[in-house]
Amino acid sequence: MGTITKSNTKLFWKEFFKRVQEDGVMDLSAQLAYYFLLSLFPFLIVSITLVTAIVDPQQLFRLIDAYGPPELMEIIKENMNVINQGGGTILSVGIIVTLWTASNGMNAVIRALNKAYDVPENRNFIVARGVAISLTFGMLFMIVVAMLLPIFGEMIGNFFIYIGLSHFEPVWNALRWVISTILIAGVITMIYVAAPNKKLVVHDVWIGAVVATIGWQLVSWGFAFYVNSFSNYNATYGSLGGIIVLMLWFYISGMMLIIGGELNATLNKFRRRTNTF
Repeated sequence: MGTITKSNTKLFWKEFFKRVQEDGVMDLSAQLAYYFLLSLFPFLIVSITLVTAIVDPQQLFRLIDAYGPPELMEIIKENMNVINQGGGTILSVGIIVTLWTASNGMNAVIRALNKAYDVPENRNFIVARGVAISLTFGMLFMIVVAMLLPIFGEMIGNFFIYIGLSHFEPVWNALRWVISTILIAGVITMIYVAAPNKKLVVHDVWIGAVVATIGWQLVSWGFAFYVNSFSNYNATYGSLGGIIVLMLWFYISGMMLIIGGELNATLNKFRRRTNTF
């Protein structure tokens, strides 16, 4: 490993911001927001039906409310009756639709990460779609687990109180959210390793995954605070205000995902060029 110098660090950040500009990260984020919006309802059908079959829906709502804007909660609650009335039939249809629709969103992620690494997509359609569907499955599984951990963590915390170990309960309450954050980082790491048409391992992508995870959480909380405290999109856009807010949240979420990928691609380039970082 070569020596990391001030000059190398300056060149690295200069190259990173240049790549962000040249690769059109803002435009790619808008594409991801569009595909994420198309994927939202079928994804909700599957994930909410699976989770609420195990836990109280109100606990799930509190968890989602911690990360997403209020408009996301409104859309979820409005569609809960449709999901509940559909039962197994709508779940089966939802799985099929989700695999295709959400994999379109994952295909957009694949294209964005290929552009970050300057590699062509020469995998055939079946392989590329298989990668997208596999990542969609993985993302669904990890998100469901990330949702369940804080919920079941509350039960474990109550158990500590019941057996007279109440002093462990605050520690566990903090730890269960840390575990959820690690799982979210795991989802992003999985995407960064498998999505680009380039052989990568966890060591190559973990830095970008950590940055994307922390960045996504910070901007999500900041955006939710801004929407709740200062903005009034309904006054500007009328009944479309909720959709506009949701699109903006998807936009900044997609941006953090792509920025993490660009960071990894720049690190990969500098490792090969300078034997640093």
